[in-house]
Amino acid sequence: MEEQALFAPPAAAPQGPSAPPASMFDSMPGYEGTVAGGGGGFLPPPMPAFPVPQPEPGPAQPSWNIPSISEDTARAAFVLFASSKCCYNSGPAKDGVITRMDAFNTYRYRLETFTESRSTEWSHEPYRGQPVDAFAQPPPGPWDVHAKAPTFFVDDQQIMKVPYTSSTKPCHVCVGMGRRPCKDCAGAGNKVCWVCNGSGFRHGEDRCHHCSGRGRENCNRCQGKGSMQCETCHGQQQLLLYINLTVKWTNNSENYVVEQSSGLQAENLSKVSGKELFRDTQYLVYPLVGFPDPTVVNAAQRLVHDHQGKYSRTSRILQQRQTIELIPVTKVTYSWKGKSHIYFVYGNEFTVNADDYPATCCCTVM
Repeated sequence: MEEQALFAPPAAAPQGPSAPPASMFDSMPGYEGTVAGGGGGFLPPPMPAFPVPQPEPGPAQPSWNIPSISEDTARAAFVLFASSKCCYNSGPAKDGVITRMDAFNTYRYRLETFTESRSTEWSHEPYRGQPVDAFAQPPPGPWDVHAKAPTFFVDDQQIMKVPYTSSTKPCHVCVGMGRRPCKDCAGAGNKVCWVCNGSGFRHGEDRCHHCSGRGRENCNRCQGKGSMQCETCHGQQQLLLYINLTVKWTNNSENYVVEQSSGLQAENLSKVSGKELFRDTQYLVYPLVGFPDPTVVNAAQRLVHDHQGKYSRTSRILQQRQTIELIPVTKVTYSWKGKSHIYFVYGNEFTVNADDYPATCCCTVM
């Protein structure tokens, strides 16, 4: 009597929960709103125990004007600009006659508010004998955990375990077994033979040599065991649960550039630097006073008020800095072959903008 092929209909692979259930987490005083994965949101800082220092008036205001560039400087910048363009003839830059130079003082005010924010979330990892300290004593509050000293005005982040929140629990994915049913064979340990498609025979009465007529073959993924090591607990059966604290330092920067009537587009000025005329760094800066341009004064007062109100609600302000740069913009009018043209020289880099350069060729890049 011939041996019959073996058939075992695969069961559906059980799906474990992707995140630990809320019941796994202990209730920690001061961290009641903390959840897994999604974080507990940014935690507002506590009221200061001591009066915060009040802002003081900034340093004495310097002279706000700088000399305009010379004709030689304007021409040298124009020649360098033309030579950097493969399709520009250098004639206008070298031989054009400068007929007029108009200087425009363009101010850029910048306010930087350096803040520290803190957020928490439950995390877990395989338990391999790490210290377990939950309920040994109350955990420190989120704003009482010591963090490293940050570098002012530089974005950074530090993640650390909150002391006295670590505990062990059976793995929620494998229910403390350390192994899970194999996904490839749904826990059966074998699969339909790919050579005979489960019939046990190949041609007529010829028994399949690949599966020896069984119709099924051992699963290569689990080596026929039907289960795999749990990817969550790595076979340890238990997880270490703890609260992670994320400390984030952010430099919140905002600029205000005075509109200038030179004709140069404002977006060009974001790519250059200017001469720093004023710098004031304090815990909280004092709104700008005494500046000759009232639009800068108004913008500074608005930004200082907005920053101190907005960022103090969800974070702790550590330092503020306000600066004023004067970005030199020179409009140069020149004559070449009897026609008048203009170009701009701007920034400390002497960057040139010449949209109507009169001697270009129509070369193309293949």
